[in-house]
Amino acid sequence: MVRKRERGFINAVGEKLYLFIDEIQEIPGWEKAINSFLAEADADIFITGSNSKLLAGDLADLLTGRYIEIPVYPLVLSEFAYFRHGKTAENNFFDEFLRVGGMPGIHHLDFQETWIYQYLTAVRDSVMLKDVIKRNNIRNIALLEKIVLFVFSNIGNIISARKIADYFKKEQRSLGHETVYNYLRHLEEACIIYKVPRFDIKGKKLLEVSEKYYLTDIGLGHAFSGYKDSMISAYLENIVCIELMHRGYKISIGKVDMYEIDFIARRRSDTLYIQVAYLLADETMRERELRPFYAVKDNYPKLLLTMDNLPKSSEDGIIRQYLPDWLLDT
Repeated sequence: MVRKRERGFINAVGEKLYLFIDEIQEIPGWEKAINSFLAEADADIFITGSNSKLLAGDLADLLTGRYIEIPVYPLVLSEFAYFRHGKTAENNFFDEFLRVGGMPGIHHLDFQETWIYQYLTAVRDSVMLKDVIKRNNIRNIALLEKIVLFVFSNIGNIISARKIADYFKKEQRSLGHETVYNYLRHLEEACIIYKVPRFDIKGKKLLEVSEKYYLTDIGLGHAFSGYKDSMISAYLENIVCIELMHRGYKISIGKVDMYEIDFIARRRSDTLYIQVAYLLADETMRERELRPFYAVKDNYPKLLLTMDNLPKSSEDGIIRQYLPDWLLDT
């Protein structure tokens, strides 16, 4: 029998308890308190943590399967437009979204890039200091920052610890592969970047090397390295990556013969192939984007997303759609 407390959290049996605890990884021994509440009360308990290692690993051990994990991402375009307008958006706000990203806190500010980037810089510094540097006792902060800039400048490109180490070697900096690997893992655990593996479509297996990395939020990426028009294609690819994760897909990079498909998206029994391009300026570029689709011999849906503002169309089973329309089609 649970005793009633006049000013406590736990009420008499029969009364539902809702308990919310933020950043629970900062509380020593938190799992004992949570398991105690679960054992003694009719409770729905919501805990949050900003470290993916806690969510993916520690919870499974500490709460022994008595939980449901709900990943939380920055705002995607449909949510961003809702925040900006308050109702169904008359403007899709894609240009703004591309430049400032999806951190919800920016919508409490006067919507000026100067203020927004100051806020994003503060978030960047806080996450790096608390969730990366202090948590992992990193001493060479300058080296970490250079690795971060390298990753952010290579969104959507194949990256490996060896490739980064070789890059620094050319700059006369000695850096071991294991050190690079650890720094990348720390950034993943802090939910700053996501690693997307490559999948051999014909061999039907994940490849163990040459993965790609994407940013949790492109706005935070701009706070690290600034917005660059030359990286528009990479930003678009990053936005699609997070949108797919937000929609519950597990994603990988597709390899078929000598070609690459930007994303293979799987959700339960559904599979979707996606190519992302900025503009199909001519027939040569169009053929380049479509060629990987033709190399795939199965019948799963194939989607080409571009910034060509044209009506949705289909040809040879390949759907072409204006990217902002697809992002808003929830």
